Amino acid sequence: MENENLTANELTDNLAKKQPANKKETKGGYATQLKKNKHHLRGIQTMFKNSSSNHQRLSMMADNKAFIMITVNSIIISVAIGVLVGKFMPNQRLIYPTVLLVGVNIIAIIYSVLATRPNIPKGTFTREQVANKSVNLLFFGSYYKMELKDFEYGIRAMMDDSEFLYGSLIKDIYWQGKVLGRKFNLLRVSYNVFMYGMAVSVAAYLALAFF
Repeated sequence: MENENLTANELTDNLAKKQPANKKETKGGYATQLKKNKHHLRGIQTMFKNSSSNHQRLSMMADNKAFIMITVNSIIISVAIGVLVGKFMPNQRLIYPTVLLVGVNIIAIIYSVLATRPNIPKGTFTREQVANKSVNLLFFGSYYKMELKDFEYGIRAMMDDSEFLYGSLIKDIYWQGKVLGRKFNLLRVSYNVFMYGMAVSVAAYLALAFF
């Protein structure tokens, strides 16, 4: 009996010794997991923040490029109409390259204006869309015609649902990218028209001057 009691006591002591170690390991594992979760959350926040900042910066660059194209082509049209029109009477052949030049400038301006022209959605959403998480409440075009109470309802529902919140952030970045893609495609067309059109127009003027 004594040996059995000693054996039982030894087993109890062993279990008591193991429990603090297990608690410590569990606590350490929980702290490590919590640290990883915080690091992961901070990385996600940084990703969304940097993506949004980069898109805004690229959008400003696109707008500036469009403004440059509009300004330069407007100046060329003013010069072409104000200076060269007076020379059409003695040499009417100049009208052809001048019309070509003005046409190129107008097309370049049109594409630059299209690149900066805003495209605003209807500005309303329904509670069904909020329930389905299919509306992007981070974009003003989704709610600018809504009442405050309806907008507040949608925002509170989004804040209480992390999946809805992160889904809205993803949609916001996606549509910013779509808008940027449209802007830069239109600007590329505008710059190509300006570049090749100016080359053809200058070649036409030189051809008339020498031949």
